[in-house]
Amino acid sequence: MKIEQYISQLLYRYQCVAVPGFGAFLTETQSAQLQESTTSFFPPKKMISFNANLKNNDGLLAHHIAQAEKTSYDYAVSAIQFEVFNWKKRLETHGVLSFKNIGTFRLNADANLVFTAEDNNNYLTTSFGLSPFVSPIVKRELFEKAVEAKTLVQEPVIKHTLAVTTEEEETSGQRYPFLRYAAIFVLGLGITSSVGYSIYQKQIENETLLVETSVQKKVQNKIQEATFFIESPITNVTLAVNTTPKKEVVSLKYHIMAGSYRSEENANKELRALKKLGYDARRIPENKNGLYPVVYGSYATFAEAQKAQKEIIEYENPDAWILIQTL
Repeated sequence: MKIEQYISQLLYRYQCVAVPGFGAFLTETQSAQLQESTTSFFPPKKMISFNANLKNNDGLLAHHIAQAEKTSYDYAVSAIQFEVFNWKKRLETHGVLSFKNIGTFRLNADANLVFTAEDNNNYLTTSFGLSPFVSPIVKRELFEKAVEAKTLVQEPVIKHTLAVTTEEEETSGQRYPFLRYAAIFVLGLGITSSVGYSIYQKQIENETLLVETSVQKKVQNKIQEATFFIESPITNVTLAVNTTPKKEVVSLKYHIMAGSYRSEENANKELRALKKLGYDARRIPENKNGLYPVVYGSYATFAEAQKAQKEIIEYENPDAWILIQTL
């Protein structure tokens, strides 16, 4: 049974997919990127990494395989163990182990696993359908040169036209001197007409404003003189207002996992043990796989959960991981 396809399916929905006895695949969201040197744009994506220290069985992969293959949970656990054994044997023999759409494992000189993620597959569902693209370079310099060349060609023509016009005006002034007086008369007539028209418009606006003011005063007087009678008045209504401030509901969706148990009795036993150690431990609702999760604590932000996780990994449990509960 090739379980890498089931790992790939779970990476779309979860931040951590642990393979018992081998390690855990982790995802981290990367924002959109711009490469200025090549004017290339890249959409947001999930970056995949691998942690060889997280080898405990959290039940996620085994339950997913059991549901997909329609088999028992114990059989799925055995299948995972057998597949991990083949992976390690292949690494010892060939030194390379490749998973489709996930990445490649290699052994370094110290016999440690080195993971290289595959970039062709994007596990961020909100970026579905988005692909990288290259924007063409805008050549503004060529456009500016073209405009400058066109301006230089047109300038001599304009100067020549102005020169010709000036000569014609001088000739006309000498031949027909009475045209200057006719032009002055027409110009004065136009100015007088425009001033008279503006005075006329101002007078109309003032008269209109006076009429509107008079009408508004008459309407206000009629309203003040009116008397209203209500045959059946409405009784007074008293409303009770609750002045107690509402408590703000804080969503605690980041949980540091201590373990998931098939038996509720074992889950309660673990819960009591963690509380004795001073942790604000609690049980979260039973998951879809029928397990009873127990957490060291729950937090409102991912930063708070990370800070608590570091302390738990250092002093209590090196395999503690963060579960992000979606609403």
